[in-house]
Amino acid sequence: MTTQSAETTATTTRTLDPNVQPASVRPSWTAAQKLALLAAYEAFPHGSAERGAFLRRNGLYTSHMSKWRRVRDQGALAGLGPQARGPKPAPQDPLVAENARLQGELARVQARLTQAEAGIDIQKKGAQLLGSLPLSATLVAP
Repeated sequence: MTTQSAETTATTTRTLDPNVQPASVRPSWTAAQKLALLAAYEAFPHGSAERGAFLRRNGLYTSHMSKWRRVRDQGALAGLGPQARGPKPAPQDPLVAENARLQGELARVQARLTQAEAGIDIQKKGAQLLGSLPLSATLVAP
């Protein structure tokens, strides 16, 4: 019973190790923040050290600025919003869906045809047994 209480107190009074850093969180900015950062960056003279200091202070790279500038110049402010990470879904080709639908329909029609042919063969054999069809008419291949 003492081990159980020792485990309980160990988990409740556990202290965090000061040497372990918490998991970092990827920074994200809204479209308005991106435009404001871009405007502040472009306010500095081209090639000045102040631009580099601004980028370091805000945790940005010149690639951020060039991408945001390109999107802004294209007039696509929606492109400045947050982007979904990971692989992009492949665009659906309408011909692939149509092909799959037609192949399924073909398989169903072929199954019905096979079933109908089997029924016709049974009817022919029954007619031969009853003698309603002459033997020469049933031996002719279609």
